[in-house]
Amino acid sequence: MRTLFSENILSPPPLPIPQRNPFELTFASTPSLSYASSNTSVQSSPPQHDLLTQYTQQQQQQQEATSSTSGSDGGRLYPVRRKGNPKILFMGLKKSGKSSAQKVVFQRMSPADTLFIEPTNKIEQTSFESFTTIDSVEIPSHLSVHSPDLDHHAVFSNAGSVIWVLDVQDEYLASITALIETALFLSEHYPRVNFEVFIHKIDGLSEEYKYDTFREVRQRVQDELSDLGYGDSNVSYYQTSIFDHSIFEAVSKVVQKLLPQLPAMETLLNKLCSTCRIQKAYLFDVGSKIYVAADSSPSFLKDYEVCSDYIDVIVDIRQIYGWQERRDRHGDSESGGKGDEGSINDSMITLPGGDTYIYMREIDEHLSLLCIMGKGCSVKRRALVDYNVGVLQDALLEVFKV
Repeated sequence: MRTLFSENILSPPPLPIPQRNPFELTFASTPSLSYASSNTSVQSSPPQHDLLTQYTQQQQQQQEATSSTSGSDGGRLYPVRRKGNPKILFMGLKKSGKSSAQKVVFQRMSPADTLFIEPTNKIEQTSFESFTTIDSVEIPSHLSVHSPDLDHHAVFSNAGSVIWVLDVQDEYLASITALIETALFLSEHYPRVNFEVFIHKIDGLSEEYKYDTFREVRQRVQDELSDLGYGDSNVSYYQTSIFDHSIFEAVSKVVQKLLPQLPAMETLLNKLCSTCRIQKAYLFDVGSKIYVAADSSPSFLKDYEVCSDYIDVIVDIRQIYGWQERRDRHGDSESGGKGDEGSINDSMITLPGGDTYIYMREIDEHLSLLCIMGKGCSVKRRALVDYNVGVLQDALLEVFKV
């Protein structure tokens, strides 16, 4: 070793490179402290090994405590992603209108015929086959969420929405109490299930009393949930009746929350409306008259009623003249336009006044596009509308394929 001094002066030997102890725990510290700890690690390895063992045991105990706490948190079942078909549950007290609402919407029963429906004594499930299969389940009134006879996991684990039907023409305080119990149960055990309230049979009330009752029921439920610590529960309220279009519009909004394709469909409809200057666009399910999507412009019940009545006219004409059978017999020669997706390809009517038009175009066997057009999109722009709707049709078919 070369030094600046004479060769007789012995220089000290170099210090060995410190080796890191594999049993040493690394903590945030300054370089000087870490260097000092590394120099003394050889002598203190048994205590460090004991410390590592204690640390590992503490971590295991904490993990076991966390898992036991989450598993025994009031029996709560943490939500998982729903699989299968959209599932809607109808609940409510006796004679609240659960069966009639379900049959009018999904089975096309006449409202007058619902007077002869027998009371529901067991769980009944109906599958509505359309662009997608919708499972509708009715829970009888004697099976509450706290009933031991109700298999909660089988009923609620794969449910998308729970609809509570409240009869406003009857004494509804008891129904509000049961409603709150159901909302609390869903918030604690199945928080991903949507909870909807149908304030039902409003057709028998005057306009002023109708809205007063609606506000009273909604305020009572919100106050009770807030007092119990569940004020942030997302509960939706609808005024419904089977004798008008309100029940179809309410079910439409419930079904829309269960469709993963909804954002894509709304984006396509918004683009169509902005390109062709369309006032309002609906994507209807022809079989049930519920709309599965609409553009983001304000929606009015009157517009929905006109489109729904127009669908009834088209369906009646199809049944009278048997266009579906003729297409099956002769291929696409009997249908206008492209005709490969439906018997009636498109049509347009003019509403009284001459400034408003309704345009209808079949997307597939179950879905139809209905557009309300005004002065900005007259009949002269029909070619532009047809072209853009054709592009929309191809895009929607691709969306549902995914």
